[in-house]
Amino acid sequence: MDNISEEILNLPTIQATLTKDRFAQLMGVKLEALGKAYAKVWLEVEEKHLNGVDIVQGGVLFALADFAFALASNSHGVTAVGIESSISFFKPTYSGKLYAKATEKYRSKSLGAYDVTISNEQGIVVAIFHGRAFYRN
Repeated sequence: MDNISEEILNLPTIQATLTKDRFAQLMGVKLEALGKAYAKVWLEVEEKHLNGVDIVQGGVLFALADFAFALASNSHGVTAVGIESSISFFKPTYSGKLYAKATEKYRSKSLGAYDVTISNEQGIVVAIFHGRAFYRN
C-alpha cells in the first residue's frame, strides 16, 4: 500500500502492536495508513459492535481510537504506553465503516500527545479521542 511506510511497518514496536493486540483483531480493525506520528485504521460495523439500543457501543469507538493512537505513538520505534485518554461522542453510528485517524500533536523525550478523529464513511465526525503516551526507555 502506498499509504503505509514500509520502514515504519517493520519497526518492532509496530509489529508488536499489529500482531499482539488481540482485542483489535477480535473487533476486526484493519490498518489503512501508517507513517511517522500518524496512523489510520478502520472497521466495518457488525452486529457484535452494537449496544442495547442498536448503536455502536462507545467502548468499540474508544478501542478503535486507542488502536490508532497505539500505532501512531509507537511509530518512533520506542515503546509507547498510554497514560491518559478521553473521548467525546458526537454522532451515533449504526452501520458502515468507521475510520480512526491519529496524529501526533506534541512529543518530547518521554511524553507525547495525540488526537484521534473517528469519522464515518461520509466523513462526518463521530467522536474525538485525546491520548497521552509515555515513551519507555
